[in-house]
Amino acid sequence: MSQTQPPEDLMQYEAMAQDALRGVVKAALKKAAAPGGLPEPHHLYITFKTKAAGVSGPQDLLGKYPDEMTIVLQHQYWDLAPGETFFSVTLKFGGQPKRLSVPYAALTRFYDPSVQFALQFTAPDVIEDEPEPEPEAEAPAPSGDEGPKIVSLDQFRKK
Repeated sequence: MSQTQPPEDLMQYEAMAQDALRGVVKAALKKAAAPGGLPEPHHLYITFKTKAAGVSGPQDLLGKYPDEMTIVLQHQYWDLAPGETFFSVTLKFGGQPKRLSVPYAALTRFYDPSVQFALQFTAPDVIEDEPEPEPEAEAPAPSGDEGPKIVSLDQFRKK
């Protein structure tokens, strides 16, 4: 008995579906950036690959998360700017405002726990073996309730 290989997907439907779902994130961020911000009780957990092409932010911050980082947009975010291929936002880390720019292609997860809405994306290619940046002043570690919390979304995944 011979097995036949499934035909190659020359249309790249999986990639098109991933792009369409990233469009949902872009639309949600556009609503969050509109006057009035996120409507209560919505809040957004956005996880991305820190070494994916196009991710930018303070090296001291990104260096603390060598693989993935989750940010939370709820009450304290500023200058949210959702563009066509990436978004930028200012958040406080350790009481200090820091600006991040993240391409939608770098996203791995998006979650709004207020309505139990979650999306998971195929991990993007990451930049490997970049030279280490020059050392910068050490940022103070977050303490107490300052800044957003980084949480694992594993507890929310269906098993």
